[in-house]
Amino acid sequence: MRPVIAIIIVLSFLSLNSWADEKYAEKVNWHSLKEGMAKAKAEKKPALVDFGVIKGCPRCQFLIKNVYSNDEIVKKINSDFVPVFIDLGKDLTPDEKALGEKYDYKSDCLLLFLDSDGNIIKDPEGKKMCFADKVEPEVFIKYLEQVKTKFTK
Repeated sequence: MRPVIAIIIVLSFLSLNSWADEKYAEKVNWHSLKEGMAKAKAEKKPALVDFGVIKGCPRCQFLIKNVYSNDEIVKKINSDFVPVFIDLGKDLTPDEKALGEKYDYKSDCLLLFLDSDGNIIKDPEGKKMCFADKVEPEVFIKYLEQVKTKFTK
């Protein structure tokens, strides 16, 4: 009986531990802001910065389920961008807070496309490419292509 109890305790601990280490959109190779912006500068790539939460946000859950799980999108993000995730469920670093305030995030979820110097990338009409709402996968792919094209010019 003791071995069975020990196994149950170990399995319970492992399942709780995996829940505690839950990741945001695991297919994407996320970086911290500091690490990601250094990588973007070194590799001369744009950064995709997502201020979000792992659970409890309909916009974030939509992106996880429909955008960040789409293999075509994940491949483009991981190869053409430096993805940065800023977890709004945790205390922000001074740099994370400053970036959010620079683009008026009001502590809400926000998606930004930044050049390797940390400046917002604008679309062909000159509008800032930042989104507080969900973005459909087909539209997201177009934005990725626009940013990549604009950035590589």
